[in-house]
Amino acid sequence: MSKVQLIKNVQIVNEGKIFDSDLLIKNSRIEKISSSISHKEADIIEGNGLFLIPGCIDDQVHFREPGLTHKGDIYSESRAAVAGGVTSFMEMPNTIPNALTIDLLESKYSIASEHSLANYSFYMGTSNSNLDEILKIDNKKVCGVKVFMGSSTGNMLVDDEHTLNQLFAKSNSLIAVHCEDEKTIKFNQLAFNEKYGNKLSSSHHPLIRSREACFKSSSYAVQLAKKHGTRLHILHISSMEELELFENKSKLIDKRITSEACVHHLYFSDDDYNALGNLIKCNPAIKTNADRAALRKAVENGFIDVIATDHAPHTLAEKNNPYNNAPSGLPLVQHSLQVCLTIAEENKWPLTFVIDKMSHSVAECFKIKERGYIREGYFADLVLLDSSRWQIIEEGSLLYKCQWSPLTNRSLKGLINKTWVNGNLVFDNSQVNSNSIGSRLEFNNI
Repeated sequence: MSKVQLIKNVQIVNEGKIFDSDLLIKNSRIEKISSSISHKEADIIEGNGLFLIPGCIDDQVHFREPGLTHKGDIYSESRAAVAGGVTSFMEMPNTIPNALTIDLLESKYSIASEHSLANYSFYMGTSNSNLDEILKIDNKKVCGVKVFMGSSTGNMLVDDEHTLNQLFAKSNSLIAVHCEDEKTIKFNQLAFNEKYGNKLSSSHHPLIRSREACFKSSSYAVQLAKKHGTRLHILHISSMEELELFENKSKLIDKRITSEACVHHLYFSDDDYNALGNLIKCNPAIKTNADRAALRKAVENGFIDVIATDHAPHTLAEKNNPYNNAPSGLPLVQHSLQVCLTIAEENKWPLTFVIDKMSHSVAECFKIKERGYIREGYFADLVLLDSSRWQIIEEGSLLYKCQWSPLTNRSLKGLINKTWVNGNLVFDNSQVNSNSIGSRLEFNNI
């Protein structure tokens, strides 16, 4: 395909507006946006009146490489991402080994530079003893620091009060936090083990990893951030109580404390444990219908800033273990946009709103350079979307390495027709172009 592409007759969805237009891609960037464009050397792509949207940016995924590649890897999961309209991702440090040094972090970037079909960034991990490494981060090249204020893989639980205060006081990076109070969870786990024994099931999961555990940890993180003036981003909010910790200022750029909701907390509720069991076991846990409704309203009203996945694949054999031995996490990145469109249909959210929460606001929240919008001069990370179609998710269509989804046999809104990453057509009518590699994200941080 030519390095010049002309997308004709689309409805561009961007910055709160939808308008008929053509769009010219030259090399990796958007060259021109206009109602009528002609170019003698361009490859013509007929849009047929479909929506052209900026690619989604997922600020929280676990792609499992290195060390856990039987579950997924950067190639397999980025392939699923672009098929779902996700053109950029930010990946978590709890791989093996944990990304707790600059050298280990850069080794993940090296893998992605050879294998990721989407654009990428990787969080630096934290422990109770690696503050010196964290202070070496180049904030223009790394999306942020990830803190597990709850149990995690390896040496990544940060529960020392002095360490947390030092981290929040000294780090100039965005700090993204998983908030669940470890002591509360351990107390609950012991009590439920004694009461239910081998009858313990996933339906108990939101009671063990309780709303109290979430609120106690989230409120402490907010307290630390306000004390030290830290740039804090709280991941996967799951309970209605936590929402009181946030503000709905008119401009995202004015917020020092931001929050994320994940599609599974917005879509599922504890009613789904009976049918899906460990398949929807995740941390923090999926909670009640009332929590789901409150989260949706908080997204709508601006108390929650962005929507992501926390995509975390495990093998089906691992998930089929008894509750206590089944790992937490579920694969979602291939269907996150469709799930969000389905929720939008139920809540009467306009398409422009979905794009804001899954692309524009993520770019603003992380200060991503020249992505997240359809603007002349920006990178051509684009998705051609047929939002009028519904798709039944079938096993044979799954691109995850784990080859299962909790969404199988469900009908979701929208069909991803094409996906461009840096102007390269990486997904076209169910076919993935594995010859195109994404780029390292850059950030407008001082």
